Amino acid sequence: MKKIVSITFLLLNFFAFAQKPCEIDTNITDSLGTYKSTKQHLIYERSFAGNSTNIYFSLASSNGVLNLEFQSLQRSSEFIKANCFDKNSKIHLQLSNGKIVTLLNIGADTCGTLLRSDDGKNNRITTSTFVFSKENYADLKTSKVTFMRIQYSGETLDYPFKTEFVSEIDGKSYFPETYFMDYLNCIEN
Repeated sequence: MKKIVSITFLLLNFFAFAQKPCEIDTNITDSLGTYKSTKQHLIYERSFAGNSTNIYFSLASSNGVLNLEFQSLQRSSEFIKANCFDKNSKIHLQLSNGKIVTLLNIGADTCGTLLRSDDGKNNRITTSTFVFSKENYADLKTSKVTFMRIQYSGETLDYPFKTEFVSEIDGKSYFPETYFMDYLNCIEN
């Protein structure tokens, strides 16, 4: 009886703490080097009074350099103010262990692209690439992210991370706090 209880306990722990399967979007090796990236994951979603903001992350490795591909999609029937990235832009991630991990923008200066959809809504898509250093991302593998601060060129905005949310877009469950714990291993190899 003790063996059955012990085995059940071990299996439950194994499945409870297992990392999510890697969903690789791109995996290229050629004469210039290697590039590997994960599929985009919804990290933040806010919808209020006809305005919505969605933030997506994708992890990438380019010749061993770890990157975070950032994309923001804003929708509104009103004009959407631009949040621009420049060479001084940063993403600060506050971890549950009290540490802060800072990612530096290496993408081009951008204020995004404003598009008008068929239903008359304005859509602003802003993308950029942020780089990890080897030293500052180790804690992301073992500690949850509780808060994100994005330093744009003109202002700083804060985004609290949820443990779990169900997206209004696709009805799927997302787990932003453990995103890095679940997917960093996918691009390290």
